[in-house]
Amino acid sequence: MPSNQLSDVEEEEIHFSNVITTFRNYAQYSLAANNRRRKDIYCLPSADQQVLEAIGYKKKLDQVDDAIRANAEFLALIVANPEIFGHEVDADAEGTDEGVKGANEGEAGCEPATHAGTSHSLTHSHSHSHSHSHSPHEHGHSHDRHQKYRPTDFDMDKLRSTLKQFARDWSEQGREEREACYQPMKDALVKHFSDVPLEQRGSLRVLVPGSGLGRLAYDVASMGFACQGNEFSHYMLLSSFLILNRTDSINKYTLYPYVHSFSNVSSQQAMLQPISIPDVLPSNLPPGSDFSLVAGDFEEIYGVDTDPNEPQAGEWNAILTCFFIDTAKNIVNYLRVIHRILAPGGVWVNLGPLLWHWENNNTNDTSVELDLEEVKALARSIGFEISNERTIDTTYTSNSEGMLGYIYHAAFWTATKI
Repeated sequence: MPSNQLSDVEEEEIHFSNVITTFRNYAQYSLAANNRRRKDIYCLPSADQQVLEAIGYKKKLDQVDDAIRANAEFLALIVANPEIFGHEVDADAEGTDEGVKGANEGEAGCEPATHAGTSHSLTHSHSHSHSHSHSPHEHGHSHDRHQKYRPTDFDMDKLRSTLKQFARDWSEQGREEREACYQPMKDALVKHFSDVPLEQRGSLRVLVPGSGLGRLAYDVASMGFACQGNEFSHYMLLSSFLILNRTDSINKYTLYPYVHSFSNVSSQQAMLQPISIPDVLPSNLPPGSDFSLVAGDFEEIYGVDTDPNEPQAGEWNAILTCFFIDTAKNIVNYLRVIHRILAPGGVWVNLGPLLWHWENNNTNDTSVELDLEEVKALARSIGFEISNERTIDTTYTSNSEGMLGYIYHAAFWTATKI
């Protein structure tokens, strides 16, 4: 290996440290974005400024600052002890509020020409974040361990998406959206094993790849099945560890996930609504429950095929993929892995769109992008019998009180290994 080429372990250490830095710089970054709005007010004629103040716009900016600081306190809890994950973290990765002081200092910050470089506050992404953890940018950061990392707009967008994912998976407000996806999948699982008594469900192993913050896997475990989630993204892994292992009461934390964009907002209440999490106590699983999360790439962990007798092959009774299969670079191998690790007669339950994650990537990664009928034809050719097909309309991490929402016509099916 050339002296300037990093090992996989070193690459992983650097990426992990950069993610921690992103969490710790959330307040500085987000307050600066909001401060841009405040400074823009002072570029207006005084009469216009007075009108905006009269309708409460300036007060709203102050309330958004408060919400950002509350989010930052929560995010700081997530990365309070990153060393428990076995990675080294630079001691100087701590964020500050430098650059956001003087936010109320009037016209001194007015720049009436252009506002280049502030687009980070106006992101309109509608990707399903937890499923898109295999980002082309995920490991594309600087390799200089001695250079202080500066999070990018892309990094911060993933962090903002994580906050919205908390609302989807672990709040009362997110119940309707998540159950539109999770309930049909849980129902299909129970139906497939309807001949298995409740007290024997613990003998059935269920895998949830792309498990995100872990709610679907948790729900399956709470139903008595032995369930394992698998996740690749450090944003999701760090966050799910806090909610699953460091939370001792219902509604312990309060977040404000919708304060980062002012577009398509119906009211201040819609933007500033507090979201309390979790709506259930994750530690309250039935006695004897078998619930685990495994970190790493799905294909690398479950796709080893050099030895047909290795532990994963034929070991899973069910696999639930929710907003997951379109994260594949090579969908052929994804489905082949799913088929290989299922036990004979095992069931694969799928729900999601086909927002192919690696399409048009700029990293020269392989990307195979099939249409829905081709995906189903591929599944049949690999050895699945598909049934119970239907379309389920659903949103993803959407603010139900906002003025814009993306509806996915998600494909749902159950498929039995034959």
